Order: sequence, then C-alpha cells, then structure tokens
Amino acid sequence: MFTGIVEELGRVTAIEPLHEAVRLSVEGRLVTRDASAGDSISVNGVCLTVVRSKGGAFTADVMHQTLAMTALGALRVGSPVNLERAVTPATRLGGHIVQGHVDGTGEILRRTPSEHWELVEISLPVELNRYVVDKGSITVDGISLTVAELGAESFTVSLIPETLARTTLGFKKPGDIVNLEVDVIAKYVEKMVANR
Repeated sequence: MFTGIVEELGRVTAIEPLHEAVRLSVEGRLVTRDASAGDSISVNGVCLTVVRSKGGAFTADVMHQTLAMTALGALRVGSPVNLERAVTPATRLGGHIVQGHVDGTGEILRRTPSEHWELVEISLPVELNRYVVDKGSITVDGISLTVAELGAESFTVSLIPETLARTTLGFKKPGDIVNLEVDVIAKYVEKMVANR
C-alpha cells in the first residue's frame, strides 16, 4: 500500500528483455536506502517488487501484461519516474490509500498555467468515471491528487509548484499517457451496495 506522495524522482537505467517480461532497472537513491529483495516500490503508480537493490538502484521484473495495460510500456532508458516506498504502520498518510494497482490509463489533454498553479486536464476512461467525484482523490502516475473538476470523459487537477517540481507531471505534455488508479474505497462501496 502507498499514499500517493512521491518521495523521489528516479530514472530508468536499463530495460532488459526476459521471457514474457522485462527487467526494469531504476536509479532511486532515497527509495533504495532501506530496500531489499521482496519489498514493494511504486513506479509511476505501479506496485513493483524489488528483485535486487544495490548502489542506489533497484531492479524489478515487469510482466508483458503490466506493460500493455499501463504506461510503463512507454518507458525508455533515461525516462524519469515517480517513486514511493510502501507505507509502514508509522508512515504519515499524507495522500490517500493507493494500492499501486492501475485501473487504466489517461491522456494529458491540455495544460493551463497560471501564476501560482497549473491546471491539467486528463482523459478518463468511461468505465472509471463512476468512481471519481469532484474534490475526491485520484492517483495519476502514482501521485495522489484532488479532482478539481469532473467531466463525462475527463477530469482536471490543479498542480502546485511543489508537485510540478518533484514529479513527472512537471514536464509531461499533451498527448502523453499516464497511469490512473481510482480510490479503492469507491469500488468497495459499489460492491457492497450492489450485493444488497
């Protein structure tokens, strides 16, 4: 489990093809400080299991299905990535409950800068719309964000300078694909109501 508060902007250092998977190597000095094999690290919102951690970098195996269903398939050597270690019982929950299980992808449609923040509109798959509400939480590339405005096929988030400086959303442009994870509580509520 994660909080959606990005700890570090890392960088992909290698992508090694394996049978039905790739081995992704990522530089991230902060998140690897206490990482060992079997630990979970969120990479752009996708929960990956550490295979090895050494010298400020870690490797994780990513199945082809994960590459196809998320924006991880577009990563190249040198790509920056949002990184977060899994929470512990002592971790502050500064964002919201994030599983690292991507529900779908969206496309950045437009960016509107202003003096103190930037509005970013992102497409929203129709099947995910029912889980998103105005002022509710959504995870974009592993970043816990508040929905500023919700449309039928898109939503808008307002990014403060800190988010722009510390995450990949600071430089992603219209046309770029991002990972989306809706609030898991909404999915549980839907199931409970449906079963009544």
